[in-house]
Amino acid sequence: MEPIAFLPIYMPRVWGGRSLETTYQRELPDNQPYGESWEMSDRPDEQSIVAAGNYAGKSLHDLWTNHREEIFGEGLTGDRFPLLIKILDARDDLSIQVHPPTKVADELGGDPKTEMWYIADCDPGANLYIGLKNGCTRETFEQSLTDGTVEKQVHAVSPEPGESIFIPSGRLHAIGAGFLIYEIQQNSDTTYRVFDWNRVGLDGTPRDLHIEKSMASIDFEDFEPGMDKPDGDTLAACEYFVVTRHSVAAGAGIENSNDSFSILTVISGEIESNEGCTFKTGEFLILPRNANPLTAKTTCQILRTSLPRS
Repeated sequence: MEPIAFLPIYMPRVWGGRSLETTYQRELPDNQPYGESWEMSDRPDEQSIVAAGNYAGKSLHDLWTNHREEIFGEGLTGDRFPLLIKILDARDDLSIQVHPPTKVADELGGDPKTEMWYIADCDPGANLYIGLKNGCTRETFEQSLTDGTVEKQVHAVSPEPGESIFIPSGRLHAIGAGFLIYEIQQNSDTTYRVFDWNRVGLDGTPRDLHIEKSMASIDFEDFEPGMDKPDGDTLAACEYFVVTRHSVAAGAGIENSNDSFSILTVISGEIESNEGCTFKTGEFLILPRNANPLTAKTTCQILRTSLPRS
């Protein structure tokens, strides 16, 4: 088995930019601001397609449906690949938003979404908006919606490249201007915007807000969280995914640690497959369960994302 890489799906966003082009030398489709690159997606309308190799041209959904055991491992269930992997390029502030928790998602007509962010790069002093400020209540938050002062109710942190944070569903959040972020999340595309900085979208009209659904989803006991502290190599571990970070010396092998697949993200350096394919900074690949080890061409850092094993 060889590593599997996919063609990225580029998403124009009002808050996006051109960093995918300038930082990663990607060829973007046109001159619009692009805020997201979906690297691995098994959404009904956004299907990742294998770029090259034995499975070239096949969708991620096809691999998950028809080649599940040979690529991903035994005992995995579900109709769709359970994760969605993105790069986010935020040149302007994203909307202040929330994803619905499992306990209310069905009644709100959405899907729950828990995610984590790894800060690939950021401008000095750039802010993430995470959780509520101490003293914020449902009542003061509702008043801020009327006053247009929601940002005064939201906690801000200024992270450094290489830091990460876990975003459980129900946590109010927004990415500020000046970030490149690797996002690992449940396979869901449900987002409720509660405040969008009083701006208009790419079509010149204000984007929809979802006040009632946001208020039903926000965890009003989530006060002033900070960036996460790694537990050894582990950056995030929950019932949906496990994300670890590894430094690999030049010439060392990179392989799966159990009889299952993993998703590798190259943070820095280069890695190479037995077939001679090279993967560089900002590239993502699936390492199938029985794949030959990859080799670090240079000293590198990688993220490894896997599914929890019972």
